[in-house]
Amino acid sequence: MQKSQKILNAAVIVSALGYFVDIYDLILFSIVRVSSLKSLGLEGQELFDQGVRLLNMQMLGMLIGGVLWGILGDKRGRLSVLFGSILMYSVANVLNGMVASVDQYAWLRLVAGIGLAGELGAGITLVSEVLPREKRGFGTTIVAAVGICGAVLAARIAEAFEWRTAFYIGGGLGLALLVLRISVFESEMFSAIKSRTRNRGNFFQLFRPFSRLRRYLACIFIGVPIWYVIGILITFSPEFAREMGASSEIVAGKSVMYSYIGLALGDLSSGLLSQLLKSRKKVVLLFLLLVAACVAFYLGMSVPGETTVYGLCLALGFASGYWAIFVTVAAEQFGTNLRATATTSVPNFVRGSVVPLTLIFAPLKTSFGMVPAAWIVGALALSLAFLGLSQLTETFAKDLDYLEEGA
Repeated sequence: MQKSQKILNAAVIVSALGYFVDIYDLILFSIVRVSSLKSLGLEGQELFDQGVRLLNMQMLGMLIGGVLWGILGDKRGRLSVLFGSILMYSVANVLNGMVASVDQYAWLRLVAGIGLAGELGAGITLVSEVLPREKRGFGTTIVAAVGICGAVLAARIAEAFEWRTAFYIGGGLGLALLVLRISVFESEMFSAIKSRTRNRGNFFQLFRPFSRLRRYLACIFIGVPIWYVIGILITFSPEFAREMGASSEIVAGKSVMYSYIGLALGDLSSGLLSQLLKSRKKVVLLFLLLVAACVAFYLGMSVPGETTVYGLCLALGFASGYWAIFVTVAAEQFGTNLRATATTSVPNFVRGSVVPLTLIFAPLKTSFGMVPAAWIVGALALSLAFLGLSQLTETFAKDLDYLEEGA
């Protein structure tokens, strides 16, 4: 099967830019959540309660979208999902800038969440299938590293513009990407199997036989520490710093920005390292150990200064920067008839893992304190990841042109 020999081809460029806007929107909402709710007339406890509601609506949308877009990717094609998801979250972004009530805001976060769930999985699946097996790690690394930088732009735009304008900018960037649709072609690997089988994109086939379910759960487990770091350690960095007697006030937006700079550098490093070592598993193991070390330093801070906290946020981001490898592993673990379903749903279930992690963290925080609770939840997240990694086989340069039997 003829494959593009150019690493920086149209599929890689569009997937990377699509993920850039995807991350922009995801992080922008977290940054402008309080200011946007205040402008809608909320104050005090309502800011927290309605903020949680909006976050839950967005997360629900991403969990729904992760399954739906994945199924569509295997039934209709990778390209239709790539551009369909970009269109959905871009329009939702524009409409988010027009909301006049919290209820409108909540429903639009649901729609945005559904749209945001599809782009990365479709993009990684497409890139994995159009590049030669020895080079696909370079392509997926570019997609993730460029995409993560969207968080930095979101932080800067939110500082420079009013929140409604920031949403309009994100929507405009996404809609502009649709112009590039004419230059991207469907995966030949997917096109070839359309005539060979109609049994494609059956989500429930991921749950049987047990060996396939084990692969699927293992892919999810190895990504859980990433969202433990982002969803707990980075999100609540001001509270952790105060708990440890920080000498200055820590701003959550800056913690997020520094952590995502680290994530971009980590994704670039982990992807290139996997190509150098010709192994996905070795690199994931190395970065999991790095996460464990950085978590230990972070939770062991004593009377930290501003530079120390933000520096550790950068380090935590770098250590968590195996997102590109993690999603690539998911794409390489499954046959072409289930690849998009798995690759699109896995990262969204990992993002969703922040919900049970925080639900465990909250009562532990009340009983034992913030730092001990974070130690316990971190140990759980890392234990799941090491368990998951032990269940996966090496997939570097694996031939992806095959079907899952019985699916």
